[in-house]
Amino acid sequence: MTHRAAGRGPRAKATRSPSSVIIIGAGFAGLAAALRLAQAGVRVTVLDALDCPGGKAALGYRDFSSGPTVVTMPQVFRSLYRRLNWEAPQLSPARPTTRYHALNGRTFAPEALSVAGSLEPTLAQLTRAEGRRYAELLHLSRQLYRDAADTFIFAPPPTLPRLGRYALAAGRTAQPGRPLASLVQSGPFMTPFWLRFATYLGADPYRAPAVLHNIPWVELGGGVWHLGAQRAGSQQKAGGLLGLAHRMSAEAERLGVQFRYGTRVTALRTEGGRVASAQTDAGEVQADAFVSAVDISRTRQLLGGGAPRRPQGVSGFAVQLRLTADLGQGHHIFWPTDYRGEWQDIRAGRLPLDPTLYLHLDGGQGFLLVNAPATPARETDRREYAAYLLRRLQDRFGLPMTEALALSPADYTRTAATGALYGAAPHGLLGSLRPGWRVAGLGNLRQVGGTVHPGGGVPLSLLGGWNGAGELLGLPYDALGGPEL
Repeated sequence: MTHRAAGRGPRAKATRSPSSVIIIGAGFAGLAAALRLAQAGVRVTVLDALDCPGGKAALGYRDFSSGPTVVTMPQVFRSLYRRLNWEAPQLSPARPTTRYHALNGRTFAPEALSVAGSLEPTLAQLTRAEGRRYAELLHLSRQLYRDAADTFIFAPPPTLPRLGRYALAAGRTAQPGRPLASLVQSGPFMTPFWLRFATYLGADPYRAPAVLHNIPWVELGGGVWHLGAQRAGSQQKAGGLLGLAHRMSAEAERLGVQFRYGTRVTALRTEGGRVASAQTDAGEVQADAFVSAVDISRTRQLLGGGAPRRPQGVSGFAVQLRLTADLGQGHHIFWPTDYRGEWQDIRAGRLPLDPTLYLHLDGGQGFLLVNAPATPARETDRREYAAYLLRRLQDRFGLPMTEALALSPADYTRTAATGALYGAAPHGLLGSLRPGWRVAGLGNLRQVGGTVHPGGGVPLSLLGGWNGAGELLGLPYDALGGPEL
């Protein structure tokens, strides 16, 4: 959910469509912005401190993703491919969406309604009481999602009147002031299942508002999808989201976009209500307009601001794995002994000793991720903690590993101001509201990416980058497929 950043200051307007634009960041939002601007004939230069496109997905090993691993909201990808005149994406559904493992050996593997077409395969795994509660909470999640979609997801950053209309129409259903943990209570086995979805926006689920219960419907209604190999002309690119990032950058280059990798922006110089230039470690660069596709807190620092204004959300500790056998594609969640205790550790700035383990498998590769504080009280030896996590994983799910590479919250500071994966923590009544694309007082600057409207995750970053750039050009909003779920 979002609000306009410009609401806190005078609203600035670009006076004309720019002929040249500098984009800071080659993650998915920056790539989408570059493509829309290039299609309009704008001269575009993309600056990125990393040595390849993809943002968080490009950290670590270069041949598979270190961040996003699967696709949700497939309609966004299908629509983007049409806008780029590409063949339809190769999307295959994950069945089940994810397999959840409890310590007592019990498992739960929900099917998405868009794939199974029925709740029965999912309900058959639950007790009668759990099944009733699951159906209730799934129905509520769908309603919350549909109420919010046309205001907070598939629309420009909402104005105060639109926020007011949403509050009048759906405010009671969103249960303002109620904690998510209170809303989704459903027994010891299923409560962590519902709480975990709030972490997709970087929330501590015990501090998240009830309205974030709209997130489960995206996965449980619309499904989780694997993105197949990318095809650019006669060339076959790698599959997955990192492959998509490389294909998007190649298409942008074909349209004339220049990429300057290994180039760190150190400051944005302003003059007369506009950004005049970007200072980089390779010198100063100028353009008619600018798009920042990095963390909004980092943009504020580039403009001379200080530390983030709001508490930051969670980060992650990841381990990339090379395997000696092809284990196919799949997603696994291994619950800890005490889910609440995990979050007590994170709030105290500690890497959790008994974390939830997320494992993504893709052929001969694996990706292990646990929740972590964005700014740990101390930087634990990453090799030691990675080895600890792998021992815990091997106790529950043996893997034929040959090599591992760890990424700590410190590594994620390369793409986020504090290591927080999604920026400010979406806690409290107004915590899930996200800043808009405009930056108060600077008419030729737009802010896009996972820390602003419409939020984090690849589909929303694509939406924001595509439309933030479109707004800079005065183009109409493009919903890229719309709600659909």
